[in-house]
Amino acid sequence: QVQLVESGGGLVQAGGSLRLSCTASGRTFSSYAVGWFRQAPGKGREFVATISGSGATTYYADSVKGRSTISRDNAKNTVYLQMNSLKPEDTAVYYCATGAVIRATMPSDYPYWGQGTQVTVSS
Repeated sequence: QVQLVESGGGLVQAGGSLRLSCTASGRTFSSYAVGWFRQAPGKGREFVATISGSGATTYYADSVKGRSTISRDNAKNTVYLQMNSLKPEDTAVYYCATGAVIRATMPSDYPYWGQGTQVTVSS
C-alpha cells in the first residue's frame, strides 16, 4: 500500500509559476514511476507529466511541454512539478499517482492516487 499527498497548489495570475509536490509513504518509492494528472470541472482526468523511478526518464503532455518540469528526490520520497508561464486553461485539480509502467499516460496505469491539490490561474 502507498499513500500520496499533494501540496503546493493555489491561486496565481496568468504568467506566474507554481511548484507542486507529491510526497509518498508506505512503499519503496524509488522503484516506481510517478505521474501527474489534472482534472478541470466537467472534464476527464488529463495526463500532464510522468517520471521514472530513477528520474532518468520523463515525458510530458504537449499542453505543458516547455512550461513544466517534473523531477524527484527519492531521499525525500517526493516528486515535484514545476509549472511556469501558467495560463487560465491550466486551472484544475492536480493529482499525483504512482505505478509500475514507465511513460504511462493513462489513469488506469496508476493504481495509487493522492487526493489532489487545486490550481487556479486568473486572467
